[in-house]
Amino acid sequence: MKKLTVSGTILLLISVAAFMFFRDKTPDVQEKDGVLHNARVNGNRLQVYENKAWTDLKIKGVNMGMAKPGLWPGEAGIPEEDYYRWFERISEMNANVVRVYTLHPPGFYDALKRFNETHEQKLYVLHGVWVEEEKLIETMDAFHPDVQNAFKRDIEQIVDAVHGNAEITAQPGHAGGSYNADISPYVLGWILGIEWDPAMVNHTNLVNADIGDFDGKYIYTTEAAPFEKWLAGLFNHTLDYELSNYRWQHPISFTNWVTTDKLDHPAEPSETEDLVAVDPDVIHLKKEIHTGQFASYHVYPYYPDFLNYEPAYLGYQDHRGQLNNYAAYLKELKDAHSLPVLIAEFGVPSSRGLTHENPFGWNQGFHSEEEQGRIDARLYEDIIHAGMLGGVVFTWQDEWFKRTWNTMDQDNPDRRPYWSNAQTNEQQFGLLSFDRLKIKVDGNAEDWDAAGQAPFYHKTNGPLQSAGDGQDAGRTLRNVFVDHDERYLYLRIDYEEMEKSDPFKNMNTLIALQTIGGQGNLSLPNHTGAAGKEGIDFVVQLQGEDSSRVLVDSYYDFFQFQYEEQLPKLDYPIEKNSGHFHPIRLALNKEIVIPSTGEVKPFHYYETGKLLHGNGNPEADAYQSLADFNVNREKAMIELRLPWSLLNVKDPGAREIIGDFRSEGIQSSSRMDGIKLAVLTYKPDADGNAAADGNPGPFRVMDSFPQAANGVLEEMSRYTWETWDLPLYQERLKKSYYILQELFKQP
Repeated sequence: MKKLTVSGTILLLISVAAFMFFRDKTPDVQEKDGVLHNARVNGNRLQVYENKAWTDLKIKGVNMGMAKPGLWPGEAGIPEEDYYRWFERISEMNANVVRVYTLHPPGFYDALKRFNETHEQKLYVLHGVWVEEEKLIETMDAFHPDVQNAFKRDIEQIVDAVHGNAEITAQPGHAGGSYNADISPYVLGWILGIEWDPAMVNHTNLVNADIGDFDGKYIYTTEAAPFEKWLAGLFNHTLDYELSNYRWQHPISFTNWVTTDKLDHPAEPSETEDLVAVDPDVIHLKKEIHTGQFASYHVYPYYPDFLNYEPAYLGYQDHRGQLNNYAAYLKELKDAHSLPVLIAEFGVPSSRGLTHENPFGWNQGFHSEEEQGRIDARLYEDIIHAGMLGGVVFTWQDEWFKRTWNTMDQDNPDRRPYWSNAQTNEQQFGLLSFDRLKIKVDGNAEDWDAAGQAPFYHKTNGPLQSAGDGQDAGRTLRNVFVDHDERYLYLRIDYEEMEKSDPFKNMNTLIALQTIGGQGNLSLPNHTGAAGKEGIDFVVQLQGEDSSRVLVDSYYDFFQFQYEEQLPKLDYPIEKNSGHFHPIRLALNKEIVIPSTGEVKPFHYYETGKLLHGNGNPEADAYQSLADFNVNREKAMIELRLPWSLLNVKDPGAREIIGDFRSEGIQSSSRMDGIKLAVLTYKPDADGNAAADGNPGPFRVMDSFPQAANGVLEEMSRYTWETWDLPLYQERLKKSYYILQELFKQP
């Protein structure tokens, strides 16, 4: 035998080490009756086969969509390197499961396989199969061949893709490409379908009432409704296709939500939200399936409405001894099922906008990132205490393409992915933010310097009138800066001097904004002798921590236009240049009647134009992600950021705004050359009090930009920007990520 050379010995050792390394990384798979599987439902637990043994897996998961800024989900544009980086961050959060709703591009599967082959702690996948929702609603019959055949085709393609054996032609709205990465050992289970429309389910049941119970090769039903039999058939198709082609089995489930649960909700005011049930317990596996079945529900604490009005829920005490309607519902849901239950979606958004309220503050919106994390952690604890398989937080990344019901008429539906709408809560459920936050709004001028912005206005002359006595100190303007990004319009106001003993004393500053020509008020709220030559559409009142707000010209008040019939009658007409400004509001609930009690809940809304003081820098210890403005008394400076939607901007990238809807209708749209603005400081009347509505009392102007001649502001100055189609963005983990990271450390 020849002796090995030194170099040959080294190469052999490297090869052996590499073999041992990758052998250790090879996923464990159990074979039973000639069938492979790596996951199973065992009693009330999902288990994975690791280190030659079955191990309970408490699901600590995140949902992951298929979009990022500048892309619709159907464009399938997330590259492999993004997926891999996200998998690293998700694993570092101590999560163990990623759930996807449909087929992702090949990079998802390549990145997951690469990640799991190089990391000791594996990330498992709950893989969904989407159904063509438009066709489902169009036909109102799940058994329609166009619906059923497309769904079966998608099931087959996704099974092939998971096993690394698919060439899928990309089609509009769908991913495609070469799928060569076999991730089947990391698939925890299948979750078929979407949140079912109750009217469609009900109609499917009616038109297919004569269909008998399903009895397939691997699935059968007992006393099932037709829609449940349809689901059973798709279960059977999924299991049969994977077994026939790959000798594999995985646990199986379908998407469900509170609206189509199997419970009765006597306090639910909407008939559609409690119209029909879709019961997973009537679908059964035959003995050839070893991997099991589980129920999957999307459960949030604020909707449907019965969650907030059912007396038994409101009076329920959780494991902490605290009142908790969410825990009450979870307990009832769990008790109603013989199958183990997974909460496949839960969470709250870190958005400025608010859509639904919860009686205990777990609302759909207006949460800081820290509040989002604390509430998400609390909901997960409730899920685990209720005996569920675990929970999958919604969601990993913010989704700029999303809409929500109380803001969807105020933006351009064709351009949502190209900017970040702070007022639309659906866009900000993520633990990963993409907002650049170009100006941090933290009382520090360094980011303005870094942006290279010259002053929009610089004082060269003296103030409008002498500061006079000491009570008037701090009214003289020095500089005004303006900037923007995909989320905000930013302003910075420098003063000659500010009161330092009280952080909100003598802020008295108004900012007048014109976004649309040919309308607007020529006067300011409660002014005495101050007016403009041009129409003013919005006024920002900087007065105090709890009394600063944005007001809108009554003629341009979109909320008033939408809900005029449900609001108190005004004692003045809505017309151009009326002199009236309104608070900016968003609807929360239309008038509803609680059927179990007959109680009438009136139309409900809130003032979203109120401004919150705080530090908007994510690196600061005192970071408040909802902060709208910051006052730095030492530097005599105020920084302000205004969400685009608050100014009726439909798409800042195209400089598109809401048009004259009172004459052109609710879909009216207009283009602007930019935003005109003026800034003035004022002295309140003798008592210095604000009016009951929060407006400043009568005042006189102390200084202004542009200068006012005989109390009349000259032509306002215009700030404009280049339009864009591809937004800039920057990834940043929110504070909520780190809170869940600590929670998920627990076994």
